[in-house]
Amino acid sequence: MNLKNTRNLAICGLLAALVLLATYVVKLPVPVTNGYVHLGDGFIFFTAMLTGPVGALSAALGSALADLIGGYFPYVLPTFLIKGAMGLIAGRLASCEAGRRARNLPVFLLCEAVMIAGYFLFEGALYGVGAALGAVIPNVIQGAFGAGVGMALTPVAAQLREYVR
Repeated sequence: MNLKNTRNLAICGLLAALVLLATYVVKLPVPVTNGYVHLGDGFIFFTAMLTGPVGALSAALGSALADLIGGYFPYVLPTFLIKGAMGLIAGRLASCEAGRRARNLPVFLLCEAVMIAGYFLFEGALYGVGAALGAVIPNVIQGAFGAGVGMALTPVAAQLREYVR
């Protein structure tokens, strides 16, 4: 492994840890679903803007580890896939370049729609459609919060991007 690959692996690991911390440490409980609203989605977008599509791995690992540590064992694999998809989409479409940042909001909302649909399908299969419908509104709130955090972090990503790539 050359020095650049080692550096990229280290950055991916650090960003996965950042997503884990933003998801697990700073959270607001949602009693209806026994879940929580968190900063993690915003940091998935931050990671994607810094690293591009490679951010999908940091998003997937950090988010899945938050579910594992938090005791949400049935959600670990679906979260890995859903949050990884969000990171991949944002990594391909989001930009922190000046003049192109405004287009991030629709990209982040698309990613959050993927999250809402993904968890709806998983929870519908696991608990039934009624329970899955009950989780839609909290997931929409999570999605709006995540998109807002992502937009707020866009200028920060622009400042840091030259050091990461």
